[in-house]
Amino acid sequence: MSEVLKATAAKGSQPFLSVKNLVVEYSTRKGPFRAVNDVSFDLQRGSTIAIVGESGCGKSTVAKSIMRLIKPTSGSIVLDGNDLLSLNESALRPLRHKFQMVFQDPYGSLDPRQTAEEIITEPLKIQRVHSSAERTKEAKRLLDRVGLSENSLYRRPNEFSGGQRQRIGIARALASKPELLVCDEATSALDVSVQAQVLRLLAEIQAETGISYVFISHNLGVVQEISEHTMVMRRGELIELGKTSQVLSAPKAEYTRALRRAALDPSIMQGVKPRYLLSALSSSSAK
Repeated sequence: MSEVLKATAAKGSQPFLSVKNLVVEYSTRKGPFRAVNDVSFDLQRGSTIAIVGESGCGKSTVAKSIMRLIKPTSGSIVLDGNDLLSLNESALRPLRHKFQMVFQDPYGSLDPRQTAEEIITEPLKIQRVHSSAERTKEAKRLLDRVGLSENSLYRRPNEFSGGQRQRIGIARALASKPELLVCDEATSALDVSVQAQVLRLLAEIQAETGISYVFISHNLGVVQEISEHTMVMRRGELIELGKTSQVLSAPKAEYTRALRRAALDPSIMQGVKPRYLLSALSSSSAK
């Protein structure tokens, strides 16, 4: 493995999150399909690593593996000294509060029948915060933290804008006081101005709490704003890994250079939705 693939943040000797030789295979009619192939990276506490790549490259599969929403075929995922893949569900349950996820769709990830208060306090019920008054007080605090008024408590998801719904999703994730937040395209469904607001919010929360982020995005501008390190994936494999400034300004892999050209060339955007911008890069990088 090249030196650039060994690069990790240098904020401590022991990584907070360590993913080693991750392999994920899905069963299909034609046999096993390897969605993630031998992916390894480290994340230091209080840092952010971004994962970028075209649609279907395996970045969301990595995120779901970290969250144990799917069980990888092989490899290890060690969070704060705990190998998540070696634990059964009952052993994993006490650790669940340490790692949470913010999903791409700020409407589909929220129960439309619940109020904002019910959505945010659900993790608190799971953690057996018995007093209803305590849960409501914490919901108010979290709503205020993400920039929403106390009046939002009793409204349902369809009464909020997309950016407000994503803020509620962030508040719900923060309710369990996680140490790792996995953001799977958390800003891609938002317009540019709302994206900037959510990114500022995430940066402020990290500065205050020391939370670590795994941030998945197709938007290199967002990646540059939020992350210290960036890993580039293609067809389930790790193509490039290093400091974000280095990966974006002087990429070593041709595929990464193609990503950068696509981001800098406005003509590529014509008639193409941003989330599908990278889908044609395989052919582009081969030129």
